Amino acid sequence: MDWGTELWDQFEVLERHTQWGLDLLDRYVKFVKERTEVEQAYAKQLRSLVKKYMPKRPGKDDPESKFSQQQSFVQILQEVNDFAGQRELVAENLSVHVCLELAKYSQEMKQERKMHFQEGRRAQQQLESGFKQLENSKRKFERDCREAEKAAQTAERLDQDINATKADVEKAKQQAHLRSHMAEESKNEYAAQLQRFNRDQAHFYFSQMPQIFNKLQDMDERRATHLGAGYRLLSEAELQVVPIIAKCLEGMKVAADAVDAKNDSQALIELHKSGFARPGDVEFEDFSQPMNRVPSDSSLGTPSDGRPELRGPGRSRAKRWPFGKKNKTVVTEDFSHLPPEQQRKRLQQQLEERNRELQKEIDQREALKKMKDVYEKTPQMGDPASLEPQITETLNNIERLKLEVQKYEAWLAEAESRVLSNRGDTLGRHTRPPDPPASAPPDSSSNSNNGSQDNKESSEEPPSEEGQDAPIYTEFDEDFEEAPASPIGHCVAIYHFEGSSEGTISMAEGEDLSLMEEDKGDGWTRVRRKQGGEGYVPTSYLRVTLN
Repeated sequence: MDWGTELWDQFEVLERHTQWGLDLLDRYVKFVKERTEVEQAYAKQLRSLVKKYMPKRPGKDDPESKFSQQQSFVQILQEVNDFAGQRELVAENLSVHVCLELAKYSQEMKQERKMHFQEGRRAQQQLESGFKQLENSKRKFERDCREAEKAAQTAERLDQDINATKADVEKAKQQAHLRSHMAEESKNEYAAQLQRFNRDQAHFYFSQMPQIFNKLQDMDERRATHLGAGYRLLSEAELQVVPIIAKCLEGMKVAADAVDAKNDSQALIELHKSGFARPGDVEFEDFSQPMNRVPSDSSLGTPSDGRPELRGPGRSRAKRWPFGKKNKTVVTEDFSHLPPEQQRKRLQQQLEERNRELQKEIDQREALKKMKDVYEKTPQMGDPASLEPQITETLNNIERLKLEVQKYEAWLAEAESRVLSNRGDTLGRHTRPPDPPASAPPDSSSNSNNGSQDNKESSEEPPSEEGQDAPIYTEFDEDFEEAPASPIGHCVAIYHFEGSSEGTISMAEGEDLSLMEEDKGDGWTRVRRKQGGEGYVPTSYLRVTLN
């Protein structure tokens, strides 16, 4: 079924329908354009939101980046930013493949529709012109027939009138004959015009207009097909980004699952653990009678010269109180302005960085040497002398970095000794009841090289697995005899270490040791020597293998 056959007489209906179809196409293009603007505005707002909440400082300079909560939040912000990019991609695809293409196609359809209807109107005008000519020839034929009949009646009446002359009768007969001839010619002309009009009318209704209507039908069907494809593009633009959006959402889920409260607590300890020993007990100052008091380094507010400090209204406590307001510190190269534990970590970082730079320079030196050897063996490849400046610069860098490594190693060893000293002070105060103020601190060494100490002495070694900073109460240790702990692995000393501080143990480079306790986050590992004796050594000086 086609329009030319079924709708041959519905010219105005087809004109309205095709115009409605083009209007619908234009409305859809406008809808998609506004949808594109919505997507672009949405993506822009999302990116602005991400920029607003994204941390300003780089990750390595931001202490908060150490926490899994912050890392997950940053990851979520990045996923939202990627999601915004997918919305922009949807907007771009809709703008290019729907708005531009359909708008261009709509203009083509309008021109084609205009051409078809102009052709149909010309055919209508030609048929109407032929019909007018037919009507004119018909009226002329009718008029000539009446005139011929009237002339024939006049000639017959004069022929029967006895008073009429012969000349009048002849004239009337000639006039009747002329009118009859004119009527015959009008009849022939009318018949010919009628035949021509019927032929043109049949061509108009059975050939010309059906062809035009079928062209309009084909145009309208193509427009509907393109419009349907435009509808499909709207969903395909979304489906193309669904996998990426799903990955963004999955990334957000992974970020949420990555939040680890325990690790964040440990990260806070790693970031802010000072390594200082806890303050000792405050001594009782008896003002009821004069007496000499021996100063204690662990007491708060006792001057180092031994003289009692007056606690009048105008006096203030010593600055060792840990909760007081801290003074502004001056940054130093050896990080001595930091607490011992933080100083050790920063020095360790700097040492590792210098070692990496040193290894890089050494590798570059070896590469330059090999290249120089190649140039010497094959002069056409290059001049060996041209590499001398680079080799000299590399050697200078190596010497400079070696000096820096030695400097940082010395600072690190000093910082580690300071941390261990503070650890020993803490253990000395908390593993036994407080000693009298006037007595010297007892020897709380945790190891001995003679190997003759009993289990009770071994139980007084430094930190247990509960953490070195937590108070350790051993009032009841005398009631229970601890069995010697078994090693949990073995390790090899990478560097020589002189255990001069309390709680440490000496080791030689390359010495095999038994691993008794892993590093708890403070940079120290408890080991046992083969010839006897246990103690703490720096974790960075060991290559550890667990059982």
